[in-house]
Amino acid sequence: MDKLNAFQQQMETAGYVAERSLASSLLLMDALHRPLLLEGDAGVGKTEVGKMLARLHQCELIRLQCYEGLDVNSTIYEWNYQRQLLAIKLMENNDDGIEQREQAIFSERFLLERPLLRSIRQEASPVLLIDEIDRTDEEFESYLLELLSDFQISIPELGTINAKTIPRVVLTSNGTRELSDALRRRCLYYFLDYPSYEKELHILQIHMPDAGRNLAGQIVNFVQQLRQEDLRKTPGIAETLDWTAALMNLEVQSLNRSVDDFYDTLVCLLKTREDRETVSREMIGAIVATL
Repeated sequence: MDKLNAFQQQMETAGYVAERSLASSLLLMDALHRPLLLEGDAGVGKTEVGKMLARLHQCELIRLQCYEGLDVNSTIYEWNYQRQLLAIKLMENNDDGIEQREQAIFSERFLLERPLLRSIRQEASPVLLIDEIDRTDEEFESYLLELLSDFQISIPELGTINAKTIPRVVLTSNGTRELSDALRRRCLYYFLDYPSYEKELHILQIHMPDAGRNLAGQIVNFVQQLRQEDLRKTPGIAETLDWTAALMNLEVQSLNRSVDDFYDTLVCLLKTREDRETVSREMIGAIVATL
């Protein structure tokens, strides 16, 4: 068995079914100490890659969930102002000079580590998951460049902090905006698409082993066809698993029965009002007829 096949099996043992090309990208990420940018629609399993790597390597997962307006204080570091003020008050009557007081106040004991700084100060390499980087702006991307290039962070009051260990960095993007060329140059790149029928069935059987082969095949076939419809939010793998759990809870053993028996469980797949209105009982019946 070659190294790539062995790694694929290790990933599957950690709960993630991956194509050979993704396994290769993750091995290269480790070998080259480069971040991996995963792009693709919501629900295709990008975030799960970071979680799987943490399980596989038995290390800490440090997750930074991105959002609009994210800044350095939330992501890299900030000072513990309350403790600094208390320290200043206690130093009022000592004879230290201004420079000595500043060094004492702006020391590491007053530093609050945020995810990016914490990720390079671990004794064992963690997984740093920067989730939905496309939700931030280019200003935040510029904060990342020093970390992603040299695995170091500059703090004006302390100087440059170099990494104790190099984290495994996974960035995810849903493609809601174009990322900068500077960020892309620093990363390996992989596009994660919706799974094929065979892959999704394999995922379902791993996570829901009690679902019978017939039901599992019908569920995946149904979801695969539903993704071809013009939906506002296409159901992802997590929705497939949720729907399977709902059907099993209701002891549905086959979709080849009255649509009324499982119609209400479609809340697991259809997550907007528009999609609920688009997917009619007649459409569901037509899909079921092909199973």
